[in-house]
Amino acid sequence: MHRREFVALAILTAAVRPPDLHAEARQYRIALLTLDSSERADLIKGPLRDLGYIEGKNLTFIHRSADGEPGRLATIAEELVRDGPDVLVAGWGTLAPKALKAATDRIPIVFATVGDPIGAGLVQSLARPGGNLTGMSGQSTEFKSKQLEFLLGCVPGQRIVGVLLNPDTPYSALSLKQLETAAEQRGVQLELLQVRRADQFTPDQMDRLVLRGATSLMIVEDPLAATLREAVVEQARRLRLPTMTGLADYARSGGLLAYGFSQTANYRRAAELIDKILKGARPADLPVEQPTRFELIVNLKTAKAFGIELPSLIMAAADEVLE
Repeated sequence: MHRREFVALAILTAAVRPPDLHAEARQYRIALLTLDSSERADLIKGPLRDLGYIEGKNLTFIHRSADGEPGRLATIAEELVRDGPDVLVAGWGTLAPKALKAATDRIPIVFATVGDPIGAGLVQSLARPGGNLTGMSGQSTEFKSKQLEFLLGCVPGQRIVGVLLNPDTPYSALSLKQLETAAEQRGVQLELLQVRRADQFTPDQMDRLVLRGATSLMIVEDPLAATLREAVVEQARRLRLPTMTGLADYARSGGLLAYGFSQTANYRRAAELIDKILKGARPADLPVEQPTRFELIVNLKTAKAFGIELPSLIMAAADEVLE
């Protein structure tokens, strides 16, 4: 074969040879930090898989949890940063993203849901986050008003509603302001039960809340409220107090109502933000998104135990009825 023919054949062979996709595929590293180990990694891994990020192929995924111990978050966050992921993901709540923010101002961070990211000092504004963080907010101007509306609709004639909250959580201040406005419009008084640590919640506190006239209980959402779920539901059952919160597990554990954003939908949107960042977008330029899908869960078994006849409108509005 002449040299000219050999070169031409080599060029033609190279042109038609299929590309080595495995060699060309970039490997991404994503690390998830959660406060509670019950927050499953599949919530974010599933949506990422749908977007083409598959473990063992083009994705290495790390999940670390503080197992409900806030004091461990800072150390774990620093370890994750040293591992050098492409994107850090913070699970539900304020504490995990704050720990990651303190550990790095360079690696992009996407938070799954933070009640008040501005109040928590995570972003400059929802529209222009600035810095290296963006994600999903739990803010919605009508959220608390709607919760109160459902609760009062189930138990009409109420005059005093108890509110369990953690005053050290920035989201609590925002929620309380919304609740106060909604309560004033409906002629209802709020009685606060403030708890900063799990060991501060006692049956005596709940007894005093009822003695002050509370006929139902709203639970403001944060990791502490999630930790207290079983204890709160137990006391609410003992005192026959209808409860309302945005945490779905409360209703599934025996609380009367839960109305909140869809965690699955929020993680799906968070995955889409991660995808944009991996394709070159900057967190500073990606607006923090507010929830658009909310779900109402009604525990019919609890309603019957409390002697509550649930209105047909509320039953019709329910996304899930527990019997």
